[in-house]
Amino acid sequence: MTTTIRNAAEIRPSERQLTVQNMEFYAFIHFSMNTFTDEEWGDGTSDPVLFDPSELNADQWVQSCLDAGMKGLILTCKHHDGFCLWPSQYTDYSVKSSPWKNGQGDVVREVSDACRRHGLKFGIYLSPWDRHEPSYGDSPKYNDYFISQLTELLTQYGDIFCVWFDGACGEGPNGKRQEYDWDAYYALIRKLQPGAVISVCGPDIRWCGNEAGHCRKSEWSVVPASLRSNEAIQEKSQQADDREFARRYDSQDEDLGSREIIGSEPELVWYPAEVNTSIRPGWFYHAAEDDQVRSLEELLHIYYGSVGGNATFLLNLPPDRRGLIHENDRTRLRELGDTIRGIFSNNLAAHAEVKASEAVEGHEAKAVVDGNPDTYWCPQEGTEQAVLEVDLKCDTLFDHIVLKEYRYSQRIEGFEVEVQADGGAWTPLWSGTVIGRKRICHFNTVSARKIRLTVTQSRWCPTLSAFEIYKK
Repeated sequence: MTTTIRNAAEIRPSERQLTVQNMEFYAFIHFSMNTFTDEEWGDGTSDPVLFDPSELNADQWVQSCLDAGMKGLILTCKHHDGFCLWPSQYTDYSVKSSPWKNGQGDVVREVSDACRRHGLKFGIYLSPWDRHEPSYGDSPKYNDYFISQLTELLTQYGDIFCVWFDGACGEGPNGKRQEYDWDAYYALIRKLQPGAVISVCGPDIRWCGNEAGHCRKSEWSVVPASLRSNEAIQEKSQQADDREFARRYDSQDEDLGSREIIGSEPELVWYPAEVNTSIRPGWFYHAAEDDQVRSLEELLHIYYGSVGGNATFLLNLPPDRRGLIHENDRTRLRELGDTIRGIFSNNLAAHAEVKASEAVEGHEAKAVVDGNPDTYWCPQEGTEQAVLEVDLKCDTLFDHIVLKEYRYSQRIEGFEVEVQADGGAWTPLWSGTVIGRKRICHFNTVSARKIRLTVTQSRWCPTLSAFEIYKK
């Protein structure tokens, strides 16, 4: 087990994975024919004449994201109904057959350009399932069609930070189930957009396992390699009934990375989680849901659990039939962004004194308060328990502690936080399991001068790059 634990501690993320993990919070935009038919899953038979967003304003979408503090936007360029938000040369079932801008419009262009104008990263969602395309179900022919459309999106709209796939699959007009050529899709993305992560049905970012905003108590980035190809493996298993592809783990399992899980695994990989949910009950806009926008409290709860629990947060914002983010949604997004910015604007530990039970030369305790993500504290190799003490120099009011491990590994399995008012006894404040990219501990306001972090269990040796303290 010692060798396994050390190997797990040394698994590193790719730079593309780190880029997305550092983004933390970004948007999904579900906007298509379903917006105008009041559906969630269209069947591909709706007339393109219905698509006519008279006030579409991509800058307004982007500004809504910025108001909330988001760093990127993923657009549903084609959902399961097959309607394309760009004028694809491979089908007429697209914006070019709609009355919007007399068939001369391109939603993907407008959104990607708006993202770049305002400094937001742009990503794409392209559904492999296509309920309109006649070749769907003729696997080789449809795969060529899909790759052609994917090529258009990867080559005509600048840098893309994410290609988001889901595993929806059905039968084509010929009654045969489509076999997706995942390997060819991935190879094309790596060739044309090498900096882009491939999410969910892909090797870079995994689905958290639900669409409700539920977050695990312990979210590990280092998980069994068999989970990385979960969806693609499932497709192969269904298509070929090949027991070689049987799955041991499911993305909905509560435990995906504990010692018990990794101890029996032949291969581990870095495969961080993304929490995806919608600001409304539906993924596409429905007027009946205008008064069902999630509350600020709900969104903060998901933010703490995802961004503050070693995952990223992908929040869906469905534009309405005008082509605008609805006023109710915009109000909530501004409230959320203002609240987050207000809480985390002033790090009270920036000038604190720090000491540790032990530290390696070059990785002293002071690294956790220097504001530099490239520096970190760690004890000697093989030291799996350690203590870090932060001295604020005077009693201070606070209600949030943010902890961050060094970004190139995830090691801490358990920790406890205690506080001490000047001259008083140590009092337990918080206990947790994993830290990872970021752990946000939030609690009722306390007054203390010293904060003590005890790492009760870690892999090989703990690392910590940041110890931040805030008062909202």
